[in-house]
Amino acid sequence: MIHGLRILVSVMSGNRRLGKSVKISVASSLAALSFATGMLATGMLAVGILAAGMIGAAHAQQPVALSLTLKEQKFDPAELHAPADTPIEIHLKNLNPIVSEFESDDLHFEKIVPTGGEISVRVRPQHPGRYRFFDDFHHETQGYLVVP
Repeated sequence: MIHGLRILVSVMSGNRRLGKSVKISVASSLAALSFATGMLATGMLAVGILAAGMIGAAHAQQPVALSLTLKEQKFDPAELHAPADTPIEIHLKNLNPIVSEFESDDLHFEKIVPTGGEISVRVRPQHPGRYRFFDDFHHETQGYLVVP
């Protein structure tokens, strides 16, 4: 004969799980099951809303598109400008007769650009500052990204 049923109700609070064990009679087990199902559905709904908000926030800010050419071992323009705290996408076209390597230690990227080729690099949002980029095969070829 079943005299009672013990269930554990867990609720997430931040990164902590709060649990409470409750002993109930068999007669009230249906009510408890309904309550637990409702808590689970509410939790799943909250997780879904939170995930949708995170995905929306991640896609809400479009990158600023900047264009640059590499010709006669010089970047044109030699200085790019982008707003602070905004993702950036730099598009580079290599008009040199040789392969180049577009690189920046400050901005954390490096990419080979074939002769006559075009590439794009994505840069994370930056704080105000002056960030150097260069052709790693020809260190005298350099430019700057300025974030006011």
